[in-house]
Amino acid sequence: MTLIKSISGIRGTIGGKSGDGLTPIDIVKFSTAYAGWIMQQGDKTKIVVGRDARISGEMVSKIVCSTLQAMGLDVVDVGLSTTPTVEMAVVWENAAGGIIITASHNPAQWNALKLLNEHGEFLSEKDGKKILSLSVKKDIQFADIKKLGKYTTDNTYIQKHIDAILAMPLVDVEAIAKRNFKIAIDCVNSTGGIAVPMLLQALGVKEVTKYFCEPTGLFPHNPEPLPENLTFISNEIAKGKFDLGIVVDPDVDRLCFVNEDGSMFGEEYTLVAVADYILKHKPGNTVSNLSSTRALRDVTEKAGGKHYASAVGEVNVVEAMKANQAVIGGEGNGGVIIPELHYGRDALAGIALFLTHLAKFGKNISMLRMKYPNYHISKNKVELTPETDMTQVLSAIIDKYKKQPMNTVDGVKIEFDKEWVHLRQSNTEPIIRIYSESETLATADHLANKLITDIKEIITKHTSA
Repeated sequence: MTLIKSISGIRGTIGGKSGDGLTPIDIVKFSTAYAGWIMQQGDKTKIVVGRDARISGEMVSKIVCSTLQAMGLDVVDVGLSTTPTVEMAVVWENAAGGIIITASHNPAQWNALKLLNEHGEFLSEKDGKKILSLSVKKDIQFADIKKLGKYTTDNTYIQKHIDAILAMPLVDVEAIAKRNFKIAIDCVNSTGGIAVPMLLQALGVKEVTKYFCEPTGLFPHNPEPLPENLTFISNEIAKGKFDLGIVVDPDVDRLCFVNEDGSMFGEEYTLVAVADYILKHKPGNTVSNLSSTRALRDVTEKAGGKHYASAVGEVNVVEAMKANQAVIGGEGNGGVIIPELHYGRDALAGIALFLTHLAKFGKNISMLRMKYPNYHISKNKVELTPETDMTQVLSAIIDKYKKQPMNTVDGVKIEFDKEWVHLRQSNTEPIIRIYSESETLATADHLANKLITDIKEIITKHTSA
């Protein structure tokens, strides 16, 4: 059993002993802490709660909603929903915050509470730490009978979300409808199976073949939308009956596309393609995290804008987007953030903008992919021992490569012309993650292996000293 408490919320495997897994007791503790933080923020007392379709979702949701009511907060339960939908509902409800019950791309035995502020955005590190400190308090004051919170339900928000997407000036329903796209979708038997077909119908797509779109929570494969997990839809599309495929994760904040021949468009290139379309009509700056492809920088600079790199994590991307007035941002995992709509990764908005881009491009999706620089990312890691001094290791790496352009916002990112390598310590495991990128995978692997050798030599040197 696993239980991880962090500034962004609480996640873990269902069952086990309290403190070891995500048990009802742990859910109550963290919901209570969040409620206590909310009551410190001001007079608002309304919280929006929504969930993905995983098997434990209904049980966890009932505990969360009841706990919030017991603390004197009013709950608007939007039920089966998506992460971006709940984020937008918080603003539309003028709520004090929101809780999304989803473990995102984690397997079915996991669930989590993702916490939002009154802007429908993930919490800052400062606020997250406050909630963590409140979660260990034992003298919790619950509301008396006359001050219990109210509970209401509202299942209209997915449609409201879609309506807001259709109202975006750069979404062209007529252009999409004219292309008569034949689309296959894989929604991993979660809430994308509700939202994505609704969106495609609203966009005028008449031929949609649905795979795994029943929101049962019975994931047919590993729910992380990576190539190795998408063999079924890839093989179906390879038969030649579709123009493209669309895949989302369980809470619909990550998005990837499959080409008409069954090959992958590339999750790193979801953001690149949508940014390319937006920048053609709305020039400006862009943001992605340090581990995302350089292709976004290339596309941005070609359009006359400036690209900024943030620390890894959605909250850091959003912070950098606001600071640099970015017109689009996101992460290389298929996460697209459109500030015109809201500051959160939104696969539904990404679908609408991508299909508009593809429709106006006028050719097939493979040819669209060929428009962009072809980079390859190698992902590796080095196991650490308890004795390893990460500060010492990174300091030695910085000194060794001090003549190269470097970014130390989040670990160390070193640039070698158009190649780069990013080293950062995991927040949840005793490992150093090493991401490298080059124009060929072999070169990216070689660059990563060079840094892995450097790290091991540094560790050996300091261990024997």
